[in-house]
Amino acid sequence: MVELSEVFETYEMVSHENLDVRTITMGISLLDCIDPDLDALCAKIHDKIVRLAGRLVEVGDQLGVEFGVPVINKRVSVTPIAIVGGAACRSPADFVRIAETLDATADEIGINFIGGYSALVQKGMTPADRMLIESIPEALAKTERVCSSISLGSTRTGINMDAVRLMGDIVVRAAEATKDRDSIGCAKLVVFCNPPDDNPFMAGAFHGVTEADHVINVGVSGPGVVREALTKVRGRSFEELCETIKKTAFKVTRVGQLFAKEASKRLDTPFGIVDLSLAPTPAVGDSIADIIHEMGMEYAGAPGTTAALAILNDQVKKGGVMASSYVGGLSGAFIPVTEDSAMAEAAEIGALTLEKLEAMTCVCSVGLDMIAVPGDVPATSIAGIIADEMAIGMVNQKTTAVRIIPVIGKTVGDRVAFGGLLGDAGIMPVNRYDCADFVNRGGRIPAPIHSFKN
Repeated sequence: MVELSEVFETYEMVSHENLDVRTITMGISLLDCIDPDLDALCAKIHDKIVRLAGRLVEVGDQLGVEFGVPVINKRVSVTPIAIVGGAACRSPADFVRIAETLDATADEIGINFIGGYSALVQKGMTPADRMLIESIPEALAKTERVCSSISLGSTRTGINMDAVRLMGDIVVRAAEATKDRDSIGCAKLVVFCNPPDDNPFMAGAFHGVTEADHVINVGVSGPGVVREALTKVRGRSFEELCETIKKTAFKVTRVGQLFAKEASKRLDTPFGIVDLSLAPTPAVGDSIADIIHEMGMEYAGAPGTTAALAILNDQVKKGGVMASSYVGGLSGAFIPVTEDSAMAEAAEIGALTLEKLEAMTCVCSVGLDMIAVPGDVPATSIAGIIADEMAIGMVNQKTTAVRIIPVIGKTVGDRVAFGGLLGDAGIMPVNRYDCADFVNRGGRIPAPIHSFKN
């Protein structure tokens, strides 16, 4: 029986603490759409997505009303398009055709984003991989809902530095291609080390080749709920702090489990995973930085911040795995700067630097995320930042990522506003010393010794 106290507790979480189901994402395999004829391929992609995900928005909205917890985003992820388009595409322009098909289909079924304009090149690049990568700036400039992700490294294979160097150029080109919109194309582009196959969060979502034909993955989020719970244990021991986070994460994840199972049933689609990541929004009170402040930091970035984030990430995972047998995706705490109002404030006053953010990525869920930097940062420096983050992921056997936005025409002291969930923030400074001789070496950084576990 549901206790009345639990009803009131859930009401408080939704109405005052920003509890929400951040996304219901349907992963769809496009392997059976592969065709050497580009027109036929695009038609098959459209038809399969519409057939399987045509009711995704309707069902998501129904669940939000019935359970009283808002579903913020309804999304689709697909098989990496470099694989799907390899037989049909002869040029980057052909891949842009596929991106436009994905965008038009996403618009037709009403979803927020579609992910999977992706390539997995952690060990090497096929001609199709390179063509897709070269097409990214144009594809992101011509579409609204398409998100792109590239895997550049893994613990088992090392880091493909040729691809890292190339992505430095692609990020700058994507910024140039959308400079009339504050380089927003880069907000839909992320690079990974050790990416999971079942991530429901954009811009990094794609449907891995090991996944079923179609699945439902749910990402649930509640930074405000965790922060509010911690107000009740101010000044108490780390044991009480950790226990509070763990219990709160359990409750939040149970909400995600409920939505995932119900969406799976109504859409006649297998249940995949619940991603219990704490993903902030620009809304006041829905912030990872506010949690860190509540744990005892004057601002995120103060000494001790990395330790606080490590506690948060670990206890969220511990609470989540007790609430669902199928926890997956990224599952932890995200630290996007523009999407977190308190994080953006900490960066603007200088409490939070790019170097401190890099240190925090060693213990958080993903990596350097939604960081706006001056538009004149060289492509080689972007590649160096990417290489640093890939190395952290490779050596520590964890997922790391970079989503960096060189805003053309702006510099440190300026602000950028993307709107919606993408938020706004000041332009962060980047170390101006050169790394070109390093990133231009080419080749592959070998996997670390502890990767050999056969």
